[in-house]
Amino acid sequence: MNKSFDLIVLGVGMAAVNAANKCADAGWSVAVVDELPYGGTCALRGCDPKKMLRRGAEIIDSARLMQGKGIEPNDLAINWPDLIAFAQTFTGRMPEKIEGGLERNGVTTLHGTAQFVGEDTIEIEGQGRFQANHILIATGAKPRPVDVPGAEHLTNSTEFMRMDALPKRILFIGGGFVSFEFGHIAARAGSEVQIIDRGDRPLKAFDTDLVEKLVARGEEIGVGLRRRTSLKSIATDGVEFIVTVEKNGETEDLRADLVVHGAGRVPEINRLNLSAANIEAGDKGIAVNEYLQSLSNPKIYAAGDAANTHGPPLTPVAVFEGKVAASNMLKGNQTKPDYRGVPSAVFTIPELARVGMLEEEAEEAGYNIRVAENDTGNWYSNLRVGETCAATRIIIDKDTDTILGAHLLGPEYGEIINFFGLAMRLSLTTRDLKKLVAAYPSVGSDLGSML
Repeated sequence: MNKSFDLIVLGVGMAAVNAANKCADAGWSVAVVDELPYGGTCALRGCDPKKMLRRGAEIIDSARLMQGKGIEPNDLAINWPDLIAFAQTFTGRMPEKIEGGLERNGVTTLHGTAQFVGEDTIEIEGQGRFQANHILIATGAKPRPVDVPGAEHLTNSTEFMRMDALPKRILFIGGGFVSFEFGHIAARAGSEVQIIDRGDRPLKAFDTDLVEKLVARGEEIGVGLRRRTSLKSIATDGVEFIVTVEKNGETEDLRADLVVHGAGRVPEINRLNLSAANIEAGDKGIAVNEYLQSLSNPKIYAAGDAANTHGPPLTPVAVFEGKVAASNMLKGNQTKPDYRGVPSAVFTIPELARVGMLEEEAEEAGYNIRVAENDTGNWYSNLRVGETCAATRIIIDKDTDTILGAHLLGPEYGEIINFFGLAMRLSLTTRDLKKLVAAYPSVGSDLGSML
């Protein structure tokens, strides 16, 4: 016998949890289902544990930057098993905490693999069928399939964060977030790190000049980058991996103890049997309208990485998309997600952050721009910590004095970027931002000078 709900949510990441709780608070009968422990990628396999591992690398780097300035870092080292255990103090408690919170809010929590068997019905393996007036797809993303011989030898970011020991030689495939963030951690932990990228520009979404500064900083601490290099195959002789790559038509064999997938992610929707529910989807996710409702099945909504929207694949975007989807299911389609001023950051050391347009995008859009560009490596806030690799580029609309984009590389700039994001969401001018009276000395007190 089918059990019926007002809403069933597929996936239990941040988009799902926010939507489920909002609808349950409104009095709806709600169920959630996931085949993995509750929490999604960010809390369990991504942002949060990664940032805890980064803390170890930060300590090592900070001490080395202060060498000769009163700190002797020679005996300082990362104990990898202890650092992993530290990260697990957070991830280990999250599934139970999230499930308990949902249940206290009246949400039915289900576990297992779900597939559509009708336009408003799913089947959970071994548990029967469940029907709902609305179904929200919030199943997140997975590593992009890599179609080369030996791809099964790739380690993904989830497995990387569970390793009891860190290998000596690590090769990362792809020039994106995963490769750079984990590469910077691994290098500070003593590994030899190389990144291969098939293009000219790694971290393509970020300001080119700042990326090049970051690449140079990475090379100083042992993060090598091979550009215009394609992966051809991965093999093993039982002792090490032999990774065959190609550049300019010539092949070369690289040797590594670990090969990590950093070649991007795709929506985790292929196993849902979407055709049974007449749900249109593509490589970028569920096809939705501006209210996050399926274009082909009005009972279906999608949010987060599973939805093909204009929003970047970031946890805060998933959170507010989940809330928007819930609001539209509850009240009818009235609310559209607002993607203005959503910042993103690559948590390397130092960190690279962006919000809004690149300079070339603003020019192509026809804006009359002013670019406030600064090398901040000799500013007090960076001098204080010994970091010389720091710079900012702020794109300003000269006609309105508002921020079109901000691009920052430097210590704690992942915090400063939030000021620029808020300014964009509220249409604040640079004159407004300069009215900030900041605590001094703090990194935030540099804001006015960045403009």
